[in-house]
This record gives sequence, structure tokens and C-alpha cells, in this order.
Amino acid sequence: MENLDPNTLLNTYVIPWGIKIVFALAIFIVGRVVVGWLVSAVEKFMRKRGMDEVLVRFLSSIMRWVLLLFVVIAALSQLGIDTTSLIALLGAAGLAIGLALQGSLSNFAAGVMLIIFRPFTKGDFVEAAGASGVIDSINIFTTTLTTPDNKEVVVPNGAILSNNITNYSARPTRRVDMVFGISYDDDIRKAKQILEDIVNNDERVLKEPAPVVALGELADSSVNFLVRPWVKSADYWSLLWDTTEAVKQRFDAEGISIPYPQMDVHMPKITGQSDQAA
Repeated sequence: MENLDPNTLLNTYVIPWGIKIVFALAIFIVGRVVVGWLVSAVEKFMRKRGMDEVLVRFLSSIMRWVLLLFVVIAALSQLGIDTTSLIALLGAAGLAIGLALQGSLSNFAAGVMLIIFRPFTKGDFVEAAGASGVIDSINIFTTTLTTPDNKEVVVPNGAILSNNITNYSARPTRRVDMVFGISYDDDIRKAKQILEDIVNNDERVLKEPAPVVALGELADSSVNFLVRPWVKSADYWSLLWDTTEAVKQRFDAEGISIPYPQMDVHMPKITGQSDQAA
């Protein structure tokens, strides 16, 4: 190196390496722009086809990272780096990382399965992995829900896929199951008529399937009526609360009691010596 004159150093090292670095940077910068354009075009295409927004975001995210990896490899190849060895090294590193992050990879695989089979989508109200809320987003490793009291819950995808999933928004209609108890001393025909009037006069109750009002159980402390109207899914909670309030008000007005849990104890009369001992 000491015997190299500035011209030789410039022509042998500086200019060739400078050109390689410039081309590598150009490949990286142009590649990023092209990747962004391709991903945007694919996102627009998928949205025009009516694909779910969660699926669009998930696939575009994977596509972006895969294409950027190819861009980085192309830029390194321009610098003269042996990309074959680099790919082998990345493969070995990926295997080691995969073994160390088995839980995360299972969450990733579960995320792919959730996206493909779509047991729920954004905006659905679900119960999964011990959490209930509206689906906000499905990411690579986790799913984010918003609870009715506006708390954010982040659930691993693996926990969701390995447990039961209840999607309350999957069907346009739902059945509201209610139980109302009256005293054994009350008129059951009158109580049934009141319940039928309340249900039939509510415009939110669907005519088909027809609502059911039936005596369902002779319980320990009450005679229990089953009230099961069908409504649109969006009207479920409002109908449940309004009907409960209306039943209480009508029962009070009609003199029908809703009994407290109670137990009648009958003691036989003791006679003779046993009576004196008592």
C-alpha cells in the first residue's frame, strides 16, 4: 500500500468501489420505490375484488417484507458479496431463530389460518381465548379486540385458534333467551298472556321465527316461563334490557309477584313421651 501512488489508488480502489456503492444504493433506493408501488397496486387490486380489509393488510405486509429482502440481496450482490453464502447463512439463522421462537412461529401460523379460514373479521363481536370484544385488527402474531367498556385487549393468535371461538356477529339474527319466574300462587295463564303481549307488541321482535313463550320449569321457589324472541343481532341487548324492565313493571301493575328464593320446612307434631321430652 505504501508504494501505491494516488492515481493507482484512485483507479484501483476508490473509483471501482465508489461505483459499486453508488449502484448498490441506487438498487436499494429504486427497489424500495418499486416495492412500495407494487404493494400499493396489489392492495388496490385486492380491495377492488372486495377482499376483507384485514386480509389485504396481512398479505400486503408479508409481500412488502419478502420483496424488500430480495432488494437487499440484490444490493449486496452489486457490492461483490457472495449472496449464495449469505442466503445459506440466513437460512441457518432462520432455523436457529425458529427453534428459539417456536411460540411466536405458532402464533404466526395461527394468524395465517385465521386469515385464510376467516372465523371472524374486523368489526365482529367475538368471544375467544377468554376475551370478549369487537375485532379491531388481525396482525401477524396477535389479534386486537376492543371491549364494550373501551379497553384494548391483545390476544396471541395461537391462543385464539386453539380454543373455541364464538362469533356473535356471524349471523344477521339472534334469539334472546330470557327466564321470568312467578309465585306458585299466581295465575299462570294471566302471566303467560302478559309475556306474550309484551313480546308481540315490540316492533323489534321478528315474526319469523315466531317467538316462544312457554312454561319451562316448576322450580323450587318459582314457576319459570321461557321467553325466546328472535331479533336482529344489533337489537339483542336493547331488547333484552327493555323486555326485562317491561315485565317487571307489568307484573307489578297486574299483581303478579316475582318470588325470592325460599324454602318451606314442615315439622311433624311429636306426641306422647317424646312430646314431654321436647
